Amino acid sequence: MNKRTVLTSLIGGLTLAGMATVAVAADAKLPKSMVWSAYDLGSSGYAEASGIANALQKKYPTRIRIVPAGTSIGRLLPMATGKVKYGYLANEVYFAAEGTFDFATQAWGPQDLRIVLGRPAGVGFAVAKDTGVKTIADLKGKRIGFVKGNPSVNVKNLGYLAFGGLTMKDIKPVWFGSYSAMKDAVLANQLDAFGSVPTSSNMRQIEASPRGLIWPPFEPDNKAGWAAMQKIISFVAPSKETKGAALSEKNPVWLVGYRYPMITTYATTTTDEVYNLVKAIDESFSLYNKTTASSGNWILDRSAKTPADAPWHDGTIKYAKEKGIWTAKDQAWHDKRLARLNQVIALWEKTNTEFDAMRVAERKKGNKINAKKAWPAVWEKARKDNLK
Repeated sequence: MNKRTVLTSLIGGLTLAGMATVAVAADAKLPKSMVWSAYDLGSSGYAEASGIANALQKKYPTRIRIVPAGTSIGRLLPMATGKVKYGYLANEVYFAAEGTFDFATQAWGPQDLRIVLGRPAGVGFAVAKDTGVKTIADLKGKRIGFVKGNPSVNVKNLGYLAFGGLTMKDIKPVWFGSYSAMKDAVLANQLDAFGSVPTSSNMRQIEASPRGLIWPPFEPDNKAGWAAMQKIISFVAPSKETKGAALSEKNPVWLVGYRYPMITTYATTTTDEVYNLVKAIDESFSLYNKTTASSGNWILDRSAKTPADAPWHDGTIKYAKEKGIWTAKDQAWHDKRLARLNQVIALWEKTNTEFDAMRVAERKKGNKINAKKAWPAVWEKARKDNLK
């Protein structure tokens, strides 16, 4: 090679190296390692968390470990202690942010959570077909699954029942220690129905079993049913589902629309970290969008839109604005939801301070107040008197 050829090659090489440097600089920057929590094995939440994790590990120099848990507390506790940074959560996000149900104890209280992304989903009662059930009202007297420490499942169950004019008194509740255990109970004919999304592998197993699978519908024109359900679970709306076990374009069913899973973190997670995670998930979409029948709903213009169960993280908002997805309507919803969360947190702190002072005063009088027994009523009254 002559000098001119060598010089040209060097310049070309440097130019390509410079272009490569620019490309790398534009890439999302993820932590070297991350730990996520999700529903237990067999759930669509775990499957989709795994699909996204695998995609990110192929595209970026990061390692991700997923910790499965069958209860809301099991998914949120490692987040609260800092062992897990992100959770692929269900409606425990709403209850944790409000400090209600399992999160109403003094050990918990309202959690300052933020939504990173949340895909639209449909959910309802997965019912063994051999029960003969056709409508929600037909579930009267049937065995329905509930999970200890999982208000995301249990409270939605109450909402579904209300749609059909039923309460806990009208059914036979069966309690379990984890979510996936209910699938095995249906297969063993120990349970007739439980709440689920239609795209999990658990549903495919029930559909293929001798018992079969059916989804009693939540028809949009049943205004009274929807009003009764939304009094219990306000974050839902009608959703026509065509994908999943026992569903198709020719056999659609109206189910209950909400967001699941919601990638969630605490407000203390930095804007830059969340921005880069959302960017990475967005740019890896083609690598995981067929993980489940609903994985396509992770596309940004669906998964980065309000409403959701908690305010959105600033990192998500920043990226969504850059992509032209975040609107003034989204911002208005977010601002209102954030103000509500801050109000609940402030009320919790004020009520705790007053409660502790009351206990001290009563102790001086010789009266011992059992905090564990007394607190629930105190917090319930404070919420009723101060929150709308």
